[in-house]
Amino acid sequence: MANNELTVAILGPGGVGGLLAALLARAGNRVICLAGAKTAESLRDNGIQVRSAQFGDFTARVEADTELREPVDACLIAVKHTSLDAALDRIPPEALGDGLLVPLLNGVEHPALLRNLYRPDRVSPGIIRVESTRVAPGVIEHASPFAEIDLTDETVPDARVKPLADALATAGPAVRILGDEAAALWAKMSFLAPFALLTTRYAVPLGDIRTRHADELTALVAETVTVARAHAAPIDATQVLARYNAFPPQAKSSMQRDAEAGHPIELDAIGGALLRAAHNLDIPVPVATRLVQELRATHG
Repeated sequence: MANNELTVAILGPGGVGGLLAALLARAGNRVICLAGAKTAESLRDNGIQVRSAQFGDFTARVEADTELREPVDACLIAVKHTSLDAALDRIPPEALGDGLLVPLLNGVEHPALLRNLYRPDRVSPGIIRVESTRVAPGVIEHASPFAEIDLTDETVPDARVKPLADALATAGPAVRILGDEAAALWAKMSFLAPFALLTTRYAVPLGDIRTRHADELTALVAETVTVARAHAAPIDATQVLARYNAFPPQAKSSMQRDAEAGHPIELDAIGGALLRAAHNLDIPVPVATRLVQELRATHG
């Protein structure tokens, strides 16, 4: 089978998972979306519609089921941390077998959890940078002018990761394979944590954070970068701030969107994980600590 003709399961065909499912299917791969019964039925009947300035507007046909029932080359986990435990019931370890498991989750603590449940040498954490939203079942709006994916092969044979990387790259996103898993996860955390915590705490988009809360943003980035660098992530605070400046002012974090919609937010997976890592290394993070405490008080 050619590298760009894989069988890929997608756990959670929402904004991120739905976009990747549609792109992979359009490129000729067999895609099985794993979701609740109503969503699975809708996807089987109607496919996935994508609206994207980068990838075009198109509809892709996919398969869909409520759980994985056969071996696949790879399974991408694209659910939120808040629903991870329940969603994993859709991937029985015996069904996944030798397949690659690629969590595209926020935070840094999930790889250990997954390695306790599945083959440790088949868990390959990934990072995705994209703004993509499910506006209805099977309807995806990709708003960012980019979609970038980092896969890791520190604990997984490269021969298992490279075919998926090739398939994703052929489908459209920019893809890299990185060797240092912790550094890759913390590189994303150094950008995500300040963005998520501040936009959610003040309920304003990134442009307002950059102007009205600039000092707090700078301080929080400095704290997060210090923790990230302690985990060997080669991150510079100036580069993180520059990336924020490249985003449109109306950009919102996924945590902020969840809060606005009244959904559970990934506060523990992002803010809580940051505080735990800082505590374990005796790194003071007063701004992060205050923001997490304030968000816990208002969002539980």
